[in-house]
Amino acid sequence: MPRFLQAHATHPDPHMALALVGAQLDAQRGDMAPTLGFLYLTHPYAAQAQALLDEVRLRWPGCGWVGASALAVSASGVEYFDEPALVVMLSDLPREQWRVFSGRQPLPADGDARSLLLHADGAAPDLQELIGELSQRCSSGYLFGGLVSGGGDAVQIADGVFEGGLSGLALGPQVRWISRVSQGCQPLGRERRVTACDGPLVTGLDGQPALDALLEDLKLPAYTGESGALRQAMPLFRRTLAGLNDEPGARREYGPEVRVRHLVGLDPARRGVAVAEQVREGELLSFCERHPDAARRDLVRICTEIRAEAEERGARMAGALYFSCIGRGGPHFGAPSAELQWVQHALGEVPLAGFFANGEIAHARLHGYTGVLTVFLDS
Repeated sequence: MPRFLQAHATHPDPHMALALVGAQLDAQRGDMAPTLGFLYLTHPYAAQAQALLDEVRLRWPGCGWVGASALAVSASGVEYFDEPALVVMLSDLPREQWRVFSGRQPLPADGDARSLLLHADGAAPDLQELIGELSQRCSSGYLFGGLVSGGGDAVQIADGVFEGGLSGLALGPQVRWISRVSQGCQPLGRERRVTACDGPLVTGLDGQPALDALLEDLKLPAYTGESGALRQAMPLFRRTLAGLNDEPGARREYGPEVRVRHLVGLDPARRGVAVAEQVREGELLSFCERHPDAARRDLVRICTEIRAEAEERGARMAGALYFSCIGRGGPHFGAPSAELQWVQHALGEVPLAGFFANGEIAHARLHGYTGVLTVFLDS
């Protein structure tokens, strides 16, 4: 039966924070012999990542280590934004059921991974293609994780400290988990099919000019060629996003099949709307907005589903990893640590670690404004 232990701390000195975490974990540990550690730290500690990794190796010898730095990190019922902090989670998952990978230790072509925990640099070339390729290297096709946040000096931890690229953990077939994606946006209007586009510029939706469709959903007057009206509406455009997917359906709220992307520009001459992704004809697009109530409802929904599925399997929830968008957290949910408190309330006292990402990974897709919650079950 795998065990997970978690502790977190904040302190101006990263080594003092780690000492506080170590004392908490040692008090919980008993005779547990950890084999695997997760280390997530906020941006002020990034420069000390190697020293912290050296220290956790000495404190818990024989552990493999994965993790990342980010603008904010999460733990059971708490999040740390804009302050120096770290969270450590230890597990005694059997060594033959996991493998740390990175550019220095690539995944073997003939591996038996069922799923992958993935940390990635958002600036990595062809990132979506790399994510799709990695999904084909595991039997379930399921990846979960996030893009490191905090600027160009953000780091990843994979039995070493790295900048750029991808790294993470391959999990074997005996590691049992349940994973869900929680959306943080809801549509403003109906879903339309892309009927004309040029790369990221969408010019036709259901045969209608894309700009006209956007104005209709925002309940703004039709565009008559007067650029001043568009300039006045620019603050509203900046708050509007686009949801893309390939699966038609009437949606009041989004599911995991929808990829939320920013609007990055308008082309009044072509009556087009530019989206932060290469768009294909035939895809479905709906304009949307971030919505705290929808985010809260969906977060409670996924936690309830995970808990119910665990009970149906007769399994105990042993530990969890949570990757949420940097645009969510307390500021979006209305109070400091509110998002993590909702998770804790719905799941119970499950050890949890994670970070706030510049993009979230689930299935074989890169998401935005979502939370990706993966709960490990006892064997």
